Amino acid sequence: MPVKKTPRRVKAAAPVSSRSAVADRIVEVGRAVFEDITRRGRKPALKFPIRSLANVKYDPRQGHFEMLGRMATRTLTYSTVKTFAQSMRLLATTKTDLLDKNDIAGKREIYYNSKSWGPCRFEEQPESDTLLDDMEAMLGVNREQIGYIPEERGGDVAGPLTVLDRNAATGETIRIQCDRLGTGAWSIPSQVEHLQFESRAKFILVIETASLFQRLVHHRYYETARCVLISMSGVPTRACRRFVRRLADNQRLPVLVFTDGDPYGYCNIYRTLKVGSGQAAHINRFFCVPQARYLGVTPQDIADYHLEDATHPLEQADIKRAKDALRNDPFIRHHKPWQDALNQMLKMGVRVEQQAFAKHGLNFVLEHYLPDKLKRKQFLP
Repeated sequence: MPVKKTPRRVKAAAPVSSRSAVADRIVEVGRAVFEDITRRGRKPALKFPIRSLANVKYDPRQGHFEMLGRMATRTLTYSTVKTFAQSMRLLATTKTDLLDKNDIAGKREIYYNSKSWGPCRFEEQPESDTLLDDMEAMLGVNREQIGYIPEERGGDVAGPLTVLDRNAATGETIRIQCDRLGTGAWSIPSQVEHLQFESRAKFILVIETASLFQRLVHHRYYETARCVLISMSGVPTRACRRFVRRLADNQRLPVLVFTDGDPYGYCNIYRTLKVGSGQAAHINRFFCVPQARYLGVTPQDIADYHLEDATHPLEQADIKRAKDALRNDPFIRHHKPWQDALNQMLKMGVRVEQQAFAKHGLNFVLEHYLPDKLKRKQFLP
């Protein structure tokens, strides 16, 4: 097999803190606000890291976006009293209802829970989502560790992998064999820190579209290539990214990524999986997969595989996303191969989907394209 297990292990990212430590931190924040009001006679304030691409740097030695350190301050004033009260109530709810009781909650549940908060309730869910992200950044913790579970699905898995899960009620170990699920696949749960792994795979192949993932599963491509197949179904969820990272670290597996050949696939889906995002820079070290490499589809594949009549013109949104990445994305600006790929795409004026290879036959991608790419090992960083 052309792809071998990486000899150097990327240091596994661990949870930033225990639940009790996070609870203590929340108490500290509350005490500081209380003392500002009652003892120091000044307006209390909360500080949050600014979550944007403009406040991150890319360090290839670390392998992910890191915060530059610029902060936003939320001071209690007449105009901010509601938002400030919502922030404090969210901190209190996190401690008393989740951390102290070892419970869980979805983001939607938090929005509805606030309906009992009186005048400081959230009117729309984007309000609560934003403050939840602010709280996560302020505490320096990924929210899954303190009981907040994502609403979205985590992704699907198939191939030579045994996942060791547990029965939440009894603690009994449950062995899930991902190559013995018939025509289906195993769904990644929202919480993955407790999972353990056994695998004889040689690499992980992460796939953007569910349809191509299903084709590879249907033909049991994972047996031929000895790989674990993981479907992202678009931009990978936090659970999916964390699962890939933990599996790759634990089993010392290379990670190859296969998306559509367009700026969204490159600059949103792949970039988010590999190094994280600006808005989530405070927790990128847990969710990024720095060992990932990009397999395809590349602009050069259009010529190499004669796909010129199976492309689509770039839309204005595609052009803007590509040019923005070339100007502003620290990851793209660091890697000349990615600059070359985006400039080549802009010059060609077209994008290409994973399914375009079906022009040469429905199974061309698994019988020819993937074996060829794996043999040549010409992956983008």
